[in-house]
Amino acid sequence: MVDRLPSFHRRLPKYSARKYVSWATIFAAFIIFLSIRSRFPGQFSSEMRISTSWGGRKSVEQVLTSAKPRQETGHFTILVTGAAGFIGFHVSAALKQRGDGVVGLDNFNDYYDPSLKRARQERLNGIGIFVVEGDINDSNMLRELFKIVKFTHVMHLAAQAGVRYGLKNPTSYIHSNVAGFVAILEACKSANPQPAIIWASSSSVYGLNSKKPFSETDRTDQPASLYAATKKSGEEIAHAYNHIYGLSITGLRFFTVYGPWGRPDMAYFFFTKDILERTPITIFEGRDQETVARDFTYIDDIVKGCLAALDTAENSTGSGGKKKGKAQLRVFNLGNTSPVTVKKLVRTLERLLKVKAKKKVEPLPVNGDVSFTHADISYAKKELSYRPKTDLESGLKKFVDWYMEYYDSGFGKDLHSR
Repeated sequence: MVDRLPSFHRRLPKYSARKYVSWATIFAAFIIFLSIRSRFPGQFSSEMRISTSWGGRKSVEQVLTSAKPRQETGHFTILVTGAAGFIGFHVSAALKQRGDGVVGLDNFNDYYDPSLKRARQERLNGIGIFVVEGDINDSNMLRELFKIVKFTHVMHLAAQAGVRYGLKNPTSYIHSNVAGFVAILEACKSANPQPAIIWASSSSVYGLNSKKPFSETDRTDQPASLYAATKKSGEEIAHAYNHIYGLSITGLRFFTVYGPWGRPDMAYFFFTKDILERTPITIFEGRDQETVARDFTYIDDIVKGCLAALDTAENSTGSGGKKKGKAQLRVFNLGNTSPVTVKKLVRTLERLLKVKAKKKVEPLPVNGDVSFTHADISYAKKELSYRPKTDLESGLKKFVDWYMEYYDSGFGKDLHSR
């Protein structure tokens, strides 16, 4: 095929049948593109490219369908990273249920059993949410995704979770929580218009802080774990991108989230498994036999906080990577403000499971865990009308009911047999 069309004053050269077939194929592809574009006005960019890693044009249509709000006005178009994760799954479902357009993104890593993530993905697919399988560090994939859809908001929940895992695989935290967050911010600051960003920080940023309860104004410069350090780094990086590029950014410091479809690496989850299997569980004590306590927060309360943060987020002020005015920057505690000892957690599980746990008590190891967490949620109450309503026993009852149904159904057979 020639590089440029011949001048009109020249005679048109004779081309082979193969050349005409090639031109016809290109023309047909262009007509198909225009047809798809007309079905979704305003969503495509003239520079859009289709990533074959998504499965081709079919996946692009799935993304566009998933991103479409129930109504044109009054609803948002949201990218949820970590959509197949615990919190991401619940937040995605809640957003879709109220009418927002939602596209998920997850890399389905094997930090814990991927079959649980796939089961969540199946549930999301059933309610019309398409989850793109990809890594947040893939800048080309993000660039294409942001060209296909004009997101109004990004709910960034993808992260390498867990405190103790940092002793085994520290680079995974840098890859996901630092580099991955920067990749998301880069995609957002280059978008036009720029979306508002709500992202998952952590109560772990309070580290060795001894003041109770933890307030957003407390010092957070003494992280006790690598995980906490990466989340604190994320908060500083957010400040920089807000200041330089005008991105509207809201950080949410989650406090020990639990509930149905939870993470198997969390104590309440593996305690349930071990108690049912009559396997001894380890209960840690702090220094001088100090009781270890956590501000356990039920997933439904967390979801309400996430949606309130999204609904109150102001627009970013930049355009195409250039700041045009001061932008909103916030951070909130989302906890239950009622710390519960791990011993009480175990007693509650014993009562709900009707099985006595085999317990062994050991000193809290120096692995990044802290003795207690306790959220001051007054700021979230004021700005987000955030009021958690679920006590530990009620929340654990819902978790246990889900757990028994999920594993009795055979969905979680692989994990339960470990």
